[in-house]
Amino acid sequence: MATLAPRSAPARDTRFFMIMMLAMALVIVAGFSFNLAMGRSSFAAPWPFHVHGVIFMAWLALTAMQVLTITGGNRTLHRQLGRLAYVMIPVMVAAGLLIITVSLRTTGGPFFFAKNEFLVSNTAGLLVFGGLAFWSLRVRRHSGWHRRLMLVAMSVLTGPGLGRLLPMPLLIPHAWTATILLTFAFPLIGMIADWRRDGRVHPAWWWGMGINVGVFAASMALAYTPVGYALTESVTAGSPGAARPMEAFLPPGFAM
Repeated sequence: MATLAPRSAPARDTRFFMIMMLAMALVIVAGFSFNLAMGRSSFAAPWPFHVHGVIFMAWLALTAMQVLTITGGNRTLHRQLGRLAYVMIPVMVAAGLLIITVSLRTTGGPFFFAKNEFLVSNTAGLLVFGGLAFWSLRVRRHSGWHRRLMLVAMSVLTGPGLGRLLPMPLLIPHAWTATILLTFAFPLIGMIADWRRDGRVHPAWWWGMGINVGVFAASMALAYTPVGYALTESVTAGSPGAARPMEAFLPPGFAM
């Protein structure tokens, strides 16, 4: 989250967004920490995974600093740190695209996701994050729009954290859809909070979630077209990832 919020913004509204943003960051950190503790990931992973992790955590640190500085009234530092978001957003998207490609080519991606869903819908979600986050920066002087659009953008990033906390093999063949639908819960909480407090839902929610939900639906439709299959096969061609099935599956001998 970045830059200046007007002084007229109610303190309780600012606290609400601080809690929500920190809660989403906590979900992400918890998911990756749980995966490491369970031995599902390790520091011996290839270098792109480490680069992705460092960039991801740097964004979470920036997010935490931004909500804490604006809640604490340090607007100058909030505005200065906010400029970093202009750099971090494209770096986040690039790192995400890198790790999707590397994951697909090395293992075919997580076995509980269909390869075409993981590539097409995951890429679309990254672009939604980048687009909404950048839009949020451009309307930073309109705090109602700024903070809501950034919250929707941040909710997209909770998918990897949630996916590491859920029993994903049990959700096959709907693991990807279930994970994405759960990410919608965070903006939904914001919409309900608006309705209870103001008797209406701020239009930023409708725009942000309209784009988020619409792109997700379109990406899933595209993933299951000949174009989606062909794109997935072209990305994995000539790599170990090409050997695994296109659809989600349980590896032989797998046990929870």
